Amino acid sequence: MSQWIAVAGIDELNPGAMKAVSAGEKEILLARVGDSYYAVSNRCPHLGGKLSEGKLEGTVVTCPRHGSQFDLRDGHVIRWTTFTGLVAKVSQVVKSPRPITTYKVKTEGNAVLIEV
Repeated sequence: MSQWIAVAGIDELNPGAMKAVSAGEKEILLARVGDSYYAVSNRCPHLGGKLSEGKLEGTVVTCPRHGSQFDLRDGHVIRWTTFTGLVAKVSQVVKSPRPITTYKVKTEGNAVLIEV
């Protein structure tokens, strides 16, 4: 059964900012884009890079390790790595592209809550 967990105050993130939070035993990336909040797994499914240490552009987060990109709205893969040529092909065979896990987010009062 899922539950809603408060992970931040609504004033803790400015628009365009992100940070790692804990919800239960899950490590989650919380991001704010405009007035919307998004929550996804903080670990890149490629090689486990911490997405909270990456770059946020709109709703796209880029992993700091190999440049993998994901859309925070639904977790889909935009780019699996920045590798090119044969290295890119081998990388996709060894670790096939996978989306990141997304979590429902809501605000109540001054709190940001994530459903886990």
